Amino acid sequence: MTHSIRALEEQDEPALLRDQFRQLLRYRSLLAAGVVVGLLGGGYLALAGEDTYTATGEVQVRTATADPFATGASADKGINIGSERQNAVSDTVGTLAAQTLAEQGDPVLPGQLLAGLQVTNPPNTLTLRFSYTGSTPAQAGVRAEALANAYLAHRKARTEESIANMAIGYRAQLEPLEDKRDLLEQQIGADEADDVSSARASLIVSISELTRKISELKALDTTPGYLNKKPVAPTRPTGAGLPLLLGLGGVLGLALGLLLSWVRLVFDPAVRSTRELVRSLGAPLLGTLPRERTATGSLLAIGRGGSRLAEEYRAVAFRLAYDPAFAQSRRLLVTAPRDDNTAAAAAAVNLAAAFAEMGRDVLLVEADLRTPSLARQLDLAAHGARPRWAHEGGGAWPAGSRANVDVPGSGAFALVAGAKVDNVPRALTSAPVGRIVAEADRPGAVVIVLAPPVLSYADAVALVDRVEGVMVVCDPREVHRSDLERIREIIGASGGSVLGALLHHPARGQLARTRRAKRQKSARRRTGGGPGAPVAGPASTGDPTETLGLRAYDLPAGRS
Repeated sequence: MTHSIRALEEQDEPALLRDQFRQLLRYRSLLAAGVVVGLLGGGYLALAGEDTYTATGEVQVRTATADPFATGASADKGINIGSERQNAVSDTVGTLAAQTLAEQGDPVLPGQLLAGLQVTNPPNTLTLRFSYTGSTPAQAGVRAEALANAYLAHRKARTEESIANMAIGYRAQLEPLEDKRDLLEQQIGADEADDVSSARASLIVSISELTRKISELKALDTTPGYLNKKPVAPTRPTGAGLPLLLGLGGVLGLALGLLLSWVRLVFDPAVRSTRELVRSLGAPLLGTLPRERTATGSLLAIGRGGSRLAEEYRAVAFRLAYDPAFAQSRRLLVTAPRDDNTAAAAAAVNLAAAFAEMGRDVLLVEADLRTPSLARQLDLAAHGARPRWAHEGGGAWPAGSRANVDVPGSGAFALVAGAKVDNVPRALTSAPVGRIVAEADRPGAVVIVLAPPVLSYADAVALVDRVEGVMVVCDPREVHRSDLERIREIIGASGGSVLGALLHHPARGQLARTRRAKRQKSARRRTGGGPGAPVAGPASTGDPTETLGLRAYDLPAGRS
């Protein structure tokens, strides 16, 4: 019983977060650049800035009171700590402190002095914390103490001034009353009437009350507060220090790198994840080829002992063998999206070898007639033994191109090697090619066709009506989402179906060579060709769509 290959299901939220994090880690250069910028910034702040020192003193504010030990006396009576904090940083306090410092031999302007002062109030207290930042420890300690004492002196002077003003007001009320009292005493000596005695007694009571108030004002304790903590010279500079700044710089740099990576990810047209590739192509993921160091020019991984790459090709072959869509026709078209077709050629050769191991009668057709290379590469990969090429009589391709390729320890498969022709579209849609593809109708036979990149030439599209199942071999870091969607539309409109995608990850050197070749190819296109440009044949106009006009619509014999 066979089961169709299903696409990836929707993932849960933790899996999506992990996938997004892995996508951000693709841009390691941006992450590293952000961390380096953060570390450099932290190091610059730690080393380039001047050392500063901060001295701190604490002042407890109190109000003037006649008896601080009396029952019900409140220490915060009449004190607005917010206003006191503003008074502590006022120009008046700065001027007093600057005068004191000038007498001690430290001339400084009030504005410059107040620039290094910071006054804070701990919650639920009547304490003001004076913090002064200076260039030297001694300067910070002396100036902080001068500012705290200047605040206390200013507050005491303000309290004493208020008491003096109130006493003057009471005396101004008292003098007329005393004059009236003296006048009444003279009248009492001449006439001791009851009304005069009563007025004199009332004046004496008022005079006594005013005298008492003046005495109470003189008896008030005008202490403005206490310097609970005297500022002392600090022993170490103020600041985070080099280790902490480097750590903060590294964290902020990492955040910057993640932001840059996210921006790069948003505007990156390449496929972001396997899930997105499956959604764009509309087909499942058949496998992911591991990186494996191989000999130069070697295509065959099957036949080498202990090869993880060979095991992955075998797994892909088994998945295809038990897929109903492939099992019905046993025809497979292997192609790449654009440009380089090396990975697709390696996949086609190894899948042919894997099916041969399974006992199938495999025929591999190289339909890349513009740059044929399988005959040469398989000759180099045969471990010193040339394949048994069975040359037939003369004639145009594919006549005389069939040969057998031995896979050490796995069997053999037939190869129809490609060759350069004058008219590629006509050769691919010819009747001999149809008869070769129709060999898949024999029991136990499998036909694999290697076609040029589907978006570079229309050769693969010309073969879709004969080889319905298509496997796309691509590098997830290079292929674009729009390319996959276009491939799905082209294959579907041509009557075929995409069986799945096979991912490969080239080595760093190979990836760099591929990108360099793309840039050179783009430059040749802009300049109108050049050495090494693809040759389409004398009869070809260079337009890939010309294949569509020459497609043969009559099916080969034996096809229904």
